[in-house]
Amino acid sequence: MNGPAIEFREVLKVFPKRSGGVQTVLDKVSFSIPTGKTTVIAGGSGQGKSVTLKLILCLMRADAGRIFVHGQDVTDIEGKALEDLRTRFGVLFQGAALFDSLTVYENVSLPLRERTKKTEKEIGDQVGVTLERLGLTGHEGKYPAQLSGGMRKRVGLARALQLKPEILLFDEPTTGLDPVMTQDIYRLFAETQAQEGFSSIIVSHDIPKIFSLADQVIILNEGKMDVFTSPEEIQLSRQEHIREFVRTTMGEIYQSHLVER
Repeated sequence: MNGPAIEFREVLKVFPKRSGGVQTVLDKVSFSIPTGKTTVIAGGSGQGKSVTLKLILCLMRADAGRIFVHGQDVTDIEGKALEDLRTRFGVLFQGAALFDSLTVYENVSLPLRERTKKTEKEIGDQVGVTLERLGLTGHEGKYPAQLSGGMRKRVGLARALQLKPEILLFDEPTTGLDPVMTQDIYRLFAETQAQEGFSSIIVSHDIPKIFSLADQVIILNEGKMDVFTSPEEIQLSRQEHIREFVRTTMGEIYQSHLVER
């Protein structure tokens, strides 16, 4: 598809404070998510990372501004149009959000049963292909409690892929995983994105490791967004809040030939 996958135009989101007044989480921000690429959204706790995902999914509404998905204005979308919009997204939640009472196969096949009219054979064939691709063959009959954290993430990804999403949202996808498993999951994300061609948006605290996946990085700070095309570009920023972000999260790891020159 031509044009950006997601576009925010002057989007404002505020929340009331208990003490009175409001907290501005997104202060008339504008940015775009490129189609077929991976964008990482980073920033401190409470800076609006998960709020941004909820606005994209229309789980929250902007207080001002407009939001577009592949050129379609979805700011005020409702009813069946909203349901149809959400089928274009896949979501991998922080804890994978699997149903404990369902097996791996039942969890992964659930979107096909709820959203399509495929036959049992068609569902079985599609789920089987995905499970094999993600290294889950042989685990179909297991329940989430019988799986490791990394395996649960794989099952969550398998389920998110069933409706062939145009855009995949990852909300803190490696929380609770050890460093080795985290790298395995990142590798899996990159391979799957390359195969499927979807646009991906990853909210993560796992800095700077997550930047290895990024075609674009968005840093949230006090209601504002700064957009970068590489980790090196972040390190070259002269903005004080970005320099502080680099000092506390990135160190010298991403120093490049640009810096050395």
